[in-house]
Amino acid sequence: MPLLALIVALTLDLTLGDPPNRLHPVAWMGRAIGAGRRRLCHGGPPRLFVVGALVTLTVMGVAAGAGAGVAALAARLGPAGPLVEGAALSLLLSVRGLIRAGQAVARPLAAGDLDAARAAVGLHLVSRPTATLGPDEVASATIESLAENLTDAVIAPVCFYLLFGLAGAAAYRAVNTADAMLGYRDGALEWFGKLAARLDDVLNFVPARLAALGLLAGAAAAGEDARGALRMLRRDGALTASPNAGRTMAAMAGALGLTLAKRGAYRLGEGCPPRAADIARAVRVFAWAAALTLGALLVLDSLVLFLRGGHGPLGMI
Repeated sequence: MPLLALIVALTLDLTLGDPPNRLHPVAWMGRAIGAGRRRLCHGGPPRLFVVGALVTLTVMGVAAGAGAGVAALAARLGPAGPLVEGAALSLLLSVRGLIRAGQAVARPLAAGDLDAARAAVGLHLVSRPTATLGPDEVASATIESLAENLTDAVIAPVCFYLLFGLAGAAAYRAVNTADAMLGYRDGALEWFGKLAARLDDVLNFVPARLAALGLLAGAAAAGEDARGALRMLRRDGALTASPNAGRTMAAMAGALGLTLAKRGAYRLGEGCPPRAADIARAVRVFAWAAALTLGALLVLDSLVLFLRGGHGPLGMI
């Protein structure tokens, strides 16, 4: 079932994209986390840490339980099982959504409509303030987000699905969403979001490095600079506050021969700042990297299943 379900999930994601937020389980997770923050994010550091951890773990547990419930239902449906499980898994992935988000920024930026480009990157891709970003900063934020989300919205959910089934993928997306909303060194969130941030660091450690390697292959397939991607991955991959995000962002910067920068935080790569046209290049590298990395994971899963005689954690049989 896992291989068939994953193929169904990717097919649905590529053809239909993300559903409206009112139907999207990741959006539901976000609303639950946001409600917990509004009601509970106050007090001293010990209290903030405990209640923030409870919010994160509760949403993670509910997401895992829902995923396990859908998987149990799918297991009883015979040939229809992979369709049901794949449809659920597709809601935890975002390939087409990220590609369209990048294009939604590139179009107004290329047309000189900076305000619309700022609004689009803030709406779809980043949480940083965008009102004062210059054209190169808008392009950089878009490309950085594509690179980072190759891990968060594609490679990591698939890894956890292949290892732990739908419950694992759902639990991962809950933690990742909590980190995106709470994992900041800013006032009360320093403690309220600490567990979410640390859990996300641990869970993404391997997937982020797989995604970075995928970007090297994607750069070669897209006709970009794979050697430059490797060089920047080695040189700048550890320069961000996150132990994981910098890996893919540095690899993307090297692949495109650009400098990607966030004010007061980091500068990755070397070369000129990005322009609107560079977003399309980044989208091609992202798409190739996603395809090649997911293909490698499917081959690895099949190989492990074969070597185990059809039984094993990766094969979920």
